[in-house]
Formats: sequence, structure tokens, C-alpha cells
Amino acid sequence: MNKKLVAYFSASGVTAEVAKSMAKTLGCDIFEIKPAELYTKADLDWMDKSSRSSVEMADKTSRPEIVDYPANLDGYDTVYLGFPIWWYVAPTIVNTFVEKYDFNGKKVVLWATSGGSDWGKTVEFLQDSCKGAEIVEGKVLRPGVSREEFDQWVKTL
Repeated sequence: MNKKLVAYFSASGVTAEVAKSMAKTLGCDIFEIKPAELYTKADLDWMDKSSRSSVEMADKTSRPEIVDYPANLDGYDTVYLGFPIWWYVAPTIVNTFVEKYDFNGKKVVLWATSGGSDWGKTVEFLQDSCKGAEIVEGKVLRPGVSREEFDQWVKTL
């Protein structure tokens, strides 16, 4: 079958731009993980412990609501799952998405955008949510990544 999907969450638009470019380069389907309540700039203020993102990330059981889901992922062998790194892991809304599906026999290639954080415990925290998947730690893309570096990485997928 070998059908592929780029699924992504983007709070500020940075990850969305990367996802669109990746899907175009790979020639595959794309799906945006959209929160039921959009994140404001104040929600994303990681310096404020009472901001929405800080509260969600402090509670590992938090599962922010998503607007829509693909009917299923049965037709996909590989899911390229993208998100910004928050507190050295994927935002908990990513868990909301992946916990809806059966990933047995699928490859999930993680990729992320980050201003400075690395993967941290991202794979560990997503493994429990993506039961049965082969999770591949892809690449953390930093601001200013060159188009050439991005294209070289995508061609390896």
C-alpha cells in the first residue's frame, strides 16, 4: 500500500508551514490537528505558569479537545507526525489525536519545530499513546533551517 500522511499540530503557524511544504515535497495527504479552542498568544506564554499551555503541560493526563478527526487512518502505512516541542515533549493535544486510532503495524515518524529544545521525553510519552506503532525519532527543525537542509532531510523519508 505505502500511503503516507502528514498530520500536524501548529499553535502559531510555524509548524503548519513546515507541514505544508513536507506534504507537497512527499506528495502525500495532510491533516491539521485543530484545537476546539484556538490558542492565543497569552495561552502560549510559557513563562506564565497559569497560561493555558503551561497548565495543560503540567497535567500529563490533559487531553485538549480537537475539532475534527480523519474517519480513520487504516489506509496509511506511515504517518509523519509534526508539532512544536513544549516542555521537552509533544503538546498533550497530540496525545488527544493519536489515542483515537489503532497504530498497529504503522510507522510514525516524528518531526518537530523548536526554538531551542530537543526531543527530551517526547518518544517515551508518545509511545504509550501510539500503541503498536514503530515510532521513529525524525528531526527537530530550528528557526532559520535552510531550504537545502530541509529538502535533504525530507528526501530521506
